[in-house]
Amino acid sequence: MGLKDKLMADLKEAMKEHDKVRKDTISFARAAIKQHEVDNRVELSDEEIIPILAKQVKMRKDALADFEKAGRADLVEAYNEEIKILEGYLPEQMSLEEIKKVVADSAKSLGIDGGKQNMGKLMGAVMGKLKGKADGNAVREAVTEYLS
Repeated sequence: MGLKDKLMADLKEAMKEHDKVRKDTISFARAAIKQHEVDNRVELSDEEIIPILAKQVKMRKDALADFEKAGRADLVEAYNEEIKILEGYLPEQMSLEEIKKVVADSAKSLGIDGGKQNMGKLMGAVMGKLKGKADGNAVREAVTEYLS
């Protein structure tokens, strides 16, 4: 079953169970996917849908900090639930240790042994390998640590 089919089946299930948060979250994700397809006049594959879902998660995580500052515990709780739902459709994220190993291997193959001037070169190589498998902030942290 493809990711779009799974989203549709889960949406129907959430509607039957009257799970408003899950229904709304899946609907927003499907709308983002559909918007991308309409804008670019393409039919997306599962591999192309994953970055869209990851962007939805990132948007919610970015908003969490603002809600916490504003003292909006209700919105923090709702967004955390939405993030958990969306992450269920994403591939499992790599741990920091696994990311550090990929960073070290990439640096070795590129002949990089340190220096902040190599940050962009190393980040580009690592993100190409880990796209969709690791959070960009975790990769940046691992690359910075390796180069210092």
